[in-house]
Order: sequence, then C-alpha cells, then structure tokens
Amino acid sequence: MENDLVDLELDGELAVITIDRPHARNAISLDTMDELDKALDGAAGSRALAITGAGDRAFVSGGDLKELAALRTEREAGAMAWRMRSICDRIAGFPGPVIAALNGHALGGGAEVAVSADIRIAADDVKIGFNQVALEIMPAWGGAERLVTLVGRSRALLLAGTGRVLDAAEAERVGLVDQVLPRAEFADGWRALAHTLAGRPAGEIKRVMGGVPATEAVAAFARLWVAEEHWAAADKVMNKKK
Repeated sequence: MENDLVDLELDGELAVITIDRPHARNAISLDTMDELDKALDGAAGSRALAITGAGDRAFVSGGDLKELAALRTEREAGAMAWRMRSICDRIAGFPGPVIAALNGHALGGGAEVAVSADIRIAADDVKIGFNQVALEIMPAWGGAERLVTLVGRSRALLLAGTGRVLDAAEAERVGLVDQVLPRAEFADGWRALAHTLAGRPAGEIKRVMGGVPATEAVAAFARLWVAEEHWAAADKVMNKKK
C-alpha cells in the first residue's frame, strides 16, 4: 500500500483535499478510495471544500487501470463502482460549497470526480472529458447523471457517447467548467475564490438550492438577518453612504 495517497489541509474555514499520486497522474486506486473517505471525514465541519490533484499534469486521470485490471468479474467491477460512486456522492453532499480546482487534465473517472463538485475552476491549459468509451465502458461513479444536469441530456450523451475531450475554453462555453484562469494565476485564484465562499453563507444558499420548503428557505434567511455578521456588514455599507 502506498503512503500519503491523499492529503488533507485545513486552511481556516476551508478544507483542501489533494489527490497525491503524480507519478500515476493521480489515478484512483482502491487504496486512494479509502484515503478519500478518511479525508472527507476530516473535512467535516469546514465551511467549504476544495479538491485538487498534485502537480500540473492531471487533476485525476481516472481509475488506476494497472490495479483495477485485476477486477475480472461483474461482482468485483460493481463493488468498485459502488465504492467510488459513494465517495462522489459524499463530495456532492458536502454541506458547504465544493470547488474542483482542475490543476491538470480531468479524464474519465477524473471528470466524474470534477462534476461531483459544485463549482469547477480550471487552468487554461487543461482538458476534461468523459472518455470511458475509449475503453468500451461507461461512467459509473455518478458522473453521467451529473453531466446531464450541467449541460443537458443531448449534449451529455454526445460528450459521453463519443468520449470527446474538451479544452478549458470550450468546457467553460458549454457549462462543464465555471471559470478558467491563466496557469500563472491558477493556484492563487482558486484558493482565493474558495476562501471567499468559505467566508460567506454559501452553505445556506447551497442547501436552499438543493430544494427545501419555502418556509425553511425564509427561516434560513431570517437566521442570517439577525446574526452579528449581517449587522456588521450592513453597518459598513451604511457608514460608507454617510
């Protein structure tokens, strides 16, 4: 078993999970899945979560084919898919905003990890694609369903069905990536954005966007209205107008 497959950094209210297998282009092995689960446990309580990869070649290059090639039965393949799907579901279900910082290419399963986040920020030289069909398989970690939500059913089928890989600019144009930053500004840029989200009530906004009764949405607003943070911010605005 490799050591330190996944790093967890607690940076104030922000938790940063880094998949740290640059020698394997940050491919997901079974041990990596275990470490991701542990990192998500450690991130609990943070107001925002960022997920990225080590180095600048790959965010996540997909499953580790050298290891996963040992899975030869439907039962084994299904168990692996359920395992990683549950992790992507945990990422998507994190209470605060989740940012996928695409430091490198996100291909196959890597694209599935990326779309489990709420927001995708990409360096301008990266590519993203659901190219599992090149191996005569399909997305199985929940990515196909999430892709439909992001780009629509027909475009999702076109992308996943052909395995087309998009550069960052086109991915942003179709809604698969939310913001593209120049490589030189990427590391500081995504972290600054993540800290901004961690410092605002973005978690409450995410919860309401997920679908809650109107009474609960209004109650969430009312709680924020009476909080000290609201009045401190309001005082600053009102004092500027004097």
